[in-house]
Amino acid sequence: MELRKITTDLIKFRTETGNTKEIEDCFKYVQGLFGDEVVKKVYKKDKLAPVMLLSNVDTLDFDVMVVGHLDVVPAADEMFEPKFDGNILRGRGSLDMKSFAAVGMKSLEYVVKERLPIKFGVLLSSDEEKGSFGLAAFLGEYPELKSKIVLDVDVAGDITKIIAKCKNPVFIKLVAKGKESHGAKPWLGIDANEKLMQVWSNIRKKYTYFSKESPAPCDTWINTVHMANIAGGGAANVVSNYCEATLDFRLTENSSVEELKSFLDSCLINGVEYEIITSSVPVVMDERNPYVLQYKKLAEEKLGQKIEFEYIGGATDSRAFAQKGSIVIMHSGSGDGEHTAGEYVDWSSVEKLLDIQKDFLRLFCNNN
Repeated sequence: MELRKITTDLIKFRTETGNTKEIEDCFKYVQGLFGDEVVKKVYKKDKLAPVMLLSNVDTLDFDVMVVGHLDVVPAADEMFEPKFDGNILRGRGSLDMKSFAAVGMKSLEYVVKERLPIKFGVLLSSDEEKGSFGLAAFLGEYPELKSKIVLDVDVAGDITKIIAKCKNPVFIKLVAKGKESHGAKPWLGIDANEKLMQVWSNIRKKYTYFSKESPAPCDTWINTVHMANIAGGGAANVVSNYCEATLDFRLTENSSVEELKSFLDSCLINGVEYEIITSSVPVVMDERNPYVLQYKKLAEEKLGQKIEFEYIGGATDSRAFAQKGSIVIMHSGSGDGEHTAGEYVDWSSVEKLLDIQKDFLRLFCNNN
């Protein structure tokens, strides 16, 4: 198994979320990389996206587990043709996050080859980009699945940063209902678009609007919201009787979903309601945890420079394990352009991440 080949092979699979055949083919490819010494399980429920668990022992109680995903956001055909430009690997999933999934696979190969006395697994979902509903079903079916330490490699951007905190993403559907009338006689109708915008204005009284055209906050570890989409009305000369919008809230560990609900209730007016589409929990790592500090020290030695802790607004599948009490270490390689046509990964950071994982696994075995 060669890291570069595994990564480029994975990128070639068009595993856009929902592309079941490509995802299943990709899973088969991954399983084919290992022999009988690796336990290979694929979970599939109803029409939900499948989940794959690879491990060196047949258990659901792990010492260390790598968590990630193999689905990607849509892209043009040429982005599924991986290209190296010196030390830069370009392609859909190069950064988010097939190269780091390959790192987990190589770490599993290392554990098996070296016969390390550790219960090690690699858990890969295939609908992370659209809510991880397949993973949620899998965890609901097997609540006993746990790991003392989770290596979360789905936080790409900078190998010199370890993510200490992730916000809680809460998606809200806002719905306004009105009454149709001719546009020339608005007094005979009730404009649903207008109602929704009034509520949105109430929300903005607490949640500041930010953009690249305005100054960023001095402290970005704050609650935020943006309107992801909005739709209402039909013909230009008809007062709209329906309008809906999706709101993307990102909450720090200092706020709760219940507090958000109470606030939204206070923002509503007659004819407007909301529902929570999805919510989770923030992931907060103990920066003083001995395992975290050991990992940080190994990474600094491997990179030859100091590692900093960083806070981000994005979500991650490791939140499910943080709720179970796992020690979550969020760290991956460097690159930029995830979800864009310019996506790339710094290949040297991928190789260094593998070295760091191997050293950490060996140290874990020596200390336990």
